[in-house]
Amino acid sequence: MKLKTCVTPQGRFLYGVHRPSFRIENFREKDRIRLLGRDSSDEPIMNHANFPEQAVDEPCADVIYEIPNPFPFRGSTYIASGWADAKSANPSAIRLTFEKPLSFSDNLKKGLGQDVDLDRVFSNLPQQVLLTIAAESCDTDELIRLASMCCGFHPHITEPDGLRYTRDPKGGTRAVIRNHSLFEALVNNPHLPDHLKETMVLRPGVQGGSEIVGEYDRDKTHVYEYLRRNSYIPWGHFAANMAEDAVRYDMASLSLSDMEGLRHLYYQRTYSRVAEMLGISGPVPRKAMDVQELETLRLAIVEKLKEGNKPELFYDATLWGWNYGFNFTSGGYNLHGSHQQVHQQFALIPKTTEGASGFNCPENAMETYGCGDQVYAFIRSYRKEYKNHFFDDYIKAMETNRRMDKTDGNASLAVYKDEHVLLFVPKAQTSQWELNLVTREPLANILETGTSVRQSLDQAMHHAMTALTALGAKMISVIEFSGRFGVYDEKQHLLYSFLPKIPYSMGAFTEAQQRFINGHYPEDFAQACRDVL
Repeated sequence: MKLKTCVTPQGRFLYGVHRPSFRIENFREKDRIRLLGRDSSDEPIMNHANFPEQAVDEPCADVIYEIPNPFPFRGSTYIASGWADAKSANPSAIRLTFEKPLSFSDNLKKGLGQDVDLDRVFSNLPQQVLLTIAAESCDTDELIRLASMCCGFHPHITEPDGLRYTRDPKGGTRAVIRNHSLFEALVNNPHLPDHLKETMVLRPGVQGGSEIVGEYDRDKTHVYEYLRRNSYIPWGHFAANMAEDAVRYDMASLSLSDMEGLRHLYYQRTYSRVAEMLGISGPVPRKAMDVQELETLRLAIVEKLKEGNKPELFYDATLWGWNYGFNFTSGGYNLHGSHQQVHQQFALIPKTTEGASGFNCPENAMETYGCGDQVYAFIRSYRKEYKNHFFDDYIKAMETNRRMDKTDGNASLAVYKDEHVLLFVPKAQTSQWELNLVTREPLANILETGTSVRQSLDQAMHHAMTALTALGAKMISVIEFSGRFGVYDEKQHLLYSFLPKIPYSMGAFTEAQQRFINGHYPEDFAQACRDVL
């Protein structure tokens, strides 16, 4: 079977066109004709259309485009032409509308009068309503009221110097939080006063005992690097969190300098740990590295990896990701994996780990998982099948792209590009608003990216997130597809995927099958992103 990818060896995109026509036999026995309602002229609206007499004939249903993802392990995308054609006439309409500012208290006073007893009302609200107010309210007074309900402050919420804590019999301490879901929703609301954000969630230590093992503090940017010891990501998991004196709850407040600071800690931690494995002198303890020192260390690592007698690497891949935004449903469903005080996460992945059969019988070492491995496996298969390097053909296909729906009109998939990177809309989006970022040269991981390439990556990431949030995205996951260290037999390129969660398309059975439904053409979404930038 041919590889299921939309990229061809000719540097073109391959996609399928469904032009459905069908006849469906009618096996229904009874008609259940009912009145649905009446129009403005009081004429009845009936449901006859739902109960046809004979078989149903559909000679020409809407055209559906089926686009295999460039990478087969990411499924296929289906574009409904009926929806997409409407968007194509006006790409700037591809955006989410913002809700009007909410104040539950003000609305209550309008209905019941200014003397309504808010203390009594709030103390009797159900959890579902409290969560909605905590997440969506723009009223600082009622957010302060909710804060006093969900946790304890010392000496008082008006001028707190910290939270109230309890001690367990072993001497351990725990903050007094009476309603954890309400607390989480509240501290993620950007309208909560900054002094309460700092007291409740941003001050180092208030979220637990994770050690701060790195820091970036320059150009009005301040970022801490926290170590997560007992993490679901084994062998040392790190989080770069904006500090309490650099409050960033959305992309509108996140500068390019902030983005560079967040990424700097990722580069610094990765290079220092790899250097230690290779026996290379690393950074000085208790001192942050500057950009030039980073590059000097990186070049030393690259040279060592090319040597024939290099040490065996315990870690040989990176893991990097970003969950931007947070919310709860009124029913308490957590809609994302993070909070809006911007932070990014990273780790190193071991080459192998101890293998076991499940019957207390150790076996040979098991290879670990990294999502970039799937890219590597595919591009090897692609070259074996077509004798071409996949990314060469992929970038050519993007640069010579043609629309599916018409021969005229804008056909560019690019959102931003420079001499090192390309930020673009993938032909087959796995999120309705997915963006991808790729290096133009075969640089498989951040060990292979020089200073100028890293700067281009950081800037393009800032552009991507700025565009998506300007269009209305509030929750975005970003993942890195990177290659293993020191593997040079394939031209793998470093790739990032930006995956917004759209309110009316959070994921269901179709997405679980890796069938991604889209209501616009990728070229039109690229135009919408360029417009807001």
